[in-house]
Amino acid sequence: MKKVKFIYNPYSGENTIIMDIDKVIAIHQKYGYNVIPFRISYEYEIYEAFEDVDNSYSYILIAGGDGTVDTVVNYMKKSNIDLPIGVLPVGTANDFAKFLGIPQDVSKACKQILNSNVKNVDIGKINDKYFVNVASTGLFTDISQKTSVALKNTIGKLAYYVKGIESIPNFRKIKIKVSSKEVEFDGEMYLMLIFNGRTAGNLKLAYKSEIDDGYLDVIIIKASSIVEISSLFIKMLKGEHLENASNLLYFKTDNLFIECHEDIVTDIDGERGPDFPLNISCVKGGLKVLGMKQN
Repeated sequence: MKKVKFIYNPYSGENTIIMDIDKVIAIHQKYGYNVIPFRISYEYEIYEAFEDVDNSYSYILIAGGDGTVDTVVNYMKKSNIDLPIGVLPVGTANDFAKFLGIPQDVSKACKQILNSNVKNVDIGKINDKYFVNVASTGLFTDISQKTSVALKNTIGKLAYYVKGIESIPNFRKIKIKVSSKEVEFDGEMYLMLIFNGRTAGNLKLAYKSEIDDGYLDVIIIKASSIVEISSLFIKMLKGEHLENASNLLYFKTDNLFIECHEDIVTDIDGERGPDFPLNISCVKGGLKVLGMKQN
């Protein structure tokens, strides 16, 4: 029987994966797979999930949100484990799985993964860490750290927006320097997002992004008046913000360098990221995935 390592986060989202574990095992058994589960918890390190992983394993199945996927992928990359991954989107933020076109229904997701072929997709790298969906800095980037787990699990994505609204009175201009072969920016901004995926917090912000083009999509919201920012946010909600927005800088690149001397954090896939300066690159075809929906 073929083997699959099933790494699941019981705390993701509304803990729904706990009720779906039997479905995961039953469907895989029908396809000739023996499921070897590993439960993520504070008691165990992620490396323990891979202690028995060898060439007898076909792929790694991950049940969780973007943060869980990020943790697993980072360990795999640093340990040179080159197995494909499949993602069951059961977390609060499932932007990467959404980009792949994975259904939220666990049974449908498992079948889509098992009936698919391996696809090489891009992955972002920020200093010595990797990100699957988005890296960010500036306003709102510490929302996921400031939002309690209890609040996230109770009201899901709304928790992030609640915290975001609380932060609006504290808008401040942030001095930043960005260097790439395509664009040089040395000025003040509110928010910067570097996408490997397309969405953040369920908003399709990098709607021109492609998962296998070898480029990251960079969005910088420049410091401007509240009136201009309000207009930009309306465009964002309508999906028109990348077209002729004077206070937004958008470009594609495979490498950029960011310097900032202010006291702000970075965020990668909803988790705390590295400190400045940042060297960010796109690793073309650096991740093998299963279950990607074909257009």
